[in-house]
Amino acid sequence: MAKDKQLSKFYAFLAKPLFFRARFAFALLVGLLALAITQPLWRIQIYSPQYASGLTLDIYAHKIDSGRGGADLRDINILHHYIGMHPIDRQDLSDLDWMPFALGLIAILALRCAAIGDVRSLVDVVVMTFYVSAFAMVRFFFKLQAYGQNLDPDAPVKVSPFSPPLFGSSRVGEIMTFTTPRAGAYLVALFAAGALAILAYHLVVGRRSELGAR
Repeated sequence: MAKDKQLSKFYAFLAKPLFFRARFAFALLVGLLALAITQPLWRIQIYSPQYASGLTLDIYAHKIDSGRGGADLRDINILHHYIGMHPIDRQDLSDLDWMPFALGLIAILALRCAAIGDVRSLVDVVVMTFYVSAFAMVRFFFKLQAYGQNLDPDAPVKVSPFSPPLFGSSRVGEIMTFTTPRAGAYLVALFAAGALAILAYHLVVGRRSELGAR
């Protein structure tokens, strides 16, 4: 009976509408997702003796962009050709196709939650945000592994298969690669952290209300 009573209280708490201040703050957070779509999520920088100033590749939620009007991507693929790596192109990065839709869906659900949602819908938005973020990170990690592990055995320069880092740097022969998150990734992280903080606030206040009612 005690467990049933606790469950009933918990379900009743999930059905409570969000506080007005939380709704306003959550609506503001949605702007971070809108900005994230316009900003690069990740950056890959490559240095070699031929390119001492570095080559830059920015990965957005909907496209890839490189320095010097796209010339950096051409030169990156030339370097990759020498060690037998598959060339990077937009068609090969099909994982980017779903990212704008996923972020847009989270934004729509978040706006709905801010307007008419309850604690349960807030939980749903938080869970979906962390799921999409984790899924994207895992897919990006395996995509990097596919580039580094599947080398052409007939490449002009023989190197052992390697694992490009999700964060940080790696060195293959005379090529140094740096992989770092960019503004888009930080904006998504800020949205997730803000949504989690709002959920934690409701959990704390709800717990205090329950204790005060006893």
